[in-house]
Amino acid sequence: MQKTKAALWEFLQGLGKTFMLPVALLAFCGIMLGVGSSLSSPAVLRNLSFLDHEPVQLAFTWMSNTGLVAFKFLPVLFAMAIPLGLAREDKGVAAFSGFVGFASMNLAVNFFLTTRGVDFEDKGEIAHYGIADVLGVKSIDTGLLGAVAVGVIVALLHKRYRTKRMPDALAFFGGLRFVPIVSALVMSIVGLLVPLVWPTLGSGIASVGTGIAHAGVFGPFFFGMGEVLLRPIGLHHILVALFRFTDAGGAGTVCGEHVSGALNLFYAQLSCSTPSGAAHTATQFLSQGKMAAYLGGLPGAALAMYHCAKRAMRPEIKALLISGVVACVVGGVTEPLEFLFLFIAPWLYLIHAVLVGLGFLVSAVLGVYIGNTDGNIIDLLVFGVLQGTTTKWYLVPVIAAIWFAVYYFLFRWAITRFDLKTPGRDDEPTGPGTAQDTADAGAPEAELVAGKYDPVAILEALGGPANIHALDNCITRLRMTVGDAALLDDARLKKLGAIAVVRLDAHNVQVIIGPQVQSVKDALAELTPVG
Repeated sequence: MQKTKAALWEFLQGLGKTFMLPVALLAFCGIMLGVGSSLSSPAVLRNLSFLDHEPVQLAFTWMSNTGLVAFKFLPVLFAMAIPLGLAREDKGVAAFSGFVGFASMNLAVNFFLTTRGVDFEDKGEIAHYGIADVLGVKSIDTGLLGAVAVGVIVALLHKRYRTKRMPDALAFFGGLRFVPIVSALVMSIVGLLVPLVWPTLGSGIASVGTGIAHAGVFGPFFFGMGEVLLRPIGLHHILVALFRFTDAGGAGTVCGEHVSGALNLFYAQLSCSTPSGAAHTATQFLSQGKMAAYLGGLPGAALAMYHCAKRAMRPEIKALLISGVVACVVGGVTEPLEFLFLFIAPWLYLIHAVLVGLGFLVSAVLGVYIGNTDGNIIDLLVFGVLQGTTTKWYLVPVIAAIWFAVYYFLFRWAITRFDLKTPGRDDEPTGPGTAQDTADAGAPEAELVAGKYDPVAILEALGGPANIHALDNCITRLRMTVGDAALLDDARLKKLGAIAVVRLDAHNVQVIIGPQVQSVKDALAELTPVG
């Protein structure tokens, strides 16, 4: 039972991590689409007439079209990214097989519908099955859920058949070549089942979306709070993806096309001049809800932690806090600040989650309409300011200022009242002659990663190469399966630059590093057998 639970945790963590590759592309494409569409809109051209020249407008149109790549092909991107991320070896074959599996499934769906005599132009049939063009094929638009199903199945097939040996007469089709072949066969069979189950499943998801919509502004509130509460265990990516890309986040018609998911609706609206109430409502689950905490609240918490630190320690923690604020405000990455108080005062983190939820609620009540993914200053400028006053972007600085004050005074009171050991308040001795100084002096020399992290020393603090059984990362954290989590030296890891250590069980752990985690992971991979 314990092994099954650990395996499930590892799988869910890995699945959530795989979402990051297409989501990162979405964030970039969203900015391209936002800048291109806003600077070529009639409203902007009336006020900025110097932009109304054909070469300039062609450049903006090119930007908009480039931005559409992630939106138009999102499901197949997920179908490829999931096996790519879950595979430990031969990742290129896994991604290729993901595309083959996705295409095979949709061609099989088309075969089933055609054989059944389904009229692809009949509105009733279209609504019943959810028929749409998928990669140029009339199929059923299963969206994110279909892509996840393809990705997971292909990843399992890749793991099972990557080293498949065939009889001599068929040896050419063995090994890695067999993975896309079996993926095509299996997903073709799955495709024959999709039309039988999707109408019921799709209707259920739509009902969930309708129920959330009826919750009004409390829907965004619980979504925002839930995302924060799931973040420590790394499962927030799954919740976020559900709202961004399925009916749970809303559905509606934009420029004559049915669109599902809050982020899909938002991107569709960016490239459509006809307003859609569905798109406006859907953004309640997007970045403007985060801006109260990201642009105001967490920087206020960081300032409180700085002022509560011992004066002698403030110069040492300043860089840590500033880098956390920059990651939060500019990059929309909150873990470097959140994990400074999560383990010290979990109840304070719970209050933080409620305040994030209230940020979503207040933005929804006031009708702020900005959207996109990250909730950072870039989103505010591109999707708020550049889109005009109809987005009500001017309310965000006011809300952020209020959240800044609330977080600052709340955190300062909590830290002093309960003597919380936030950075700069611990009594652990450092310097010449201490045990930690001796450990530092004895650590092997190694090239520092990003000028800060010592991979050899970090590996020792993780229990050595033999203790690492699996190694991966997401945006800010190392995700590992280890032989024994008790071998990790938390204090040593923090001295080496880690923000926190999360033990999910005796074998699955996460080490919060920050934005440079990819470089740290790559350096560790070169030093371990799993690399």
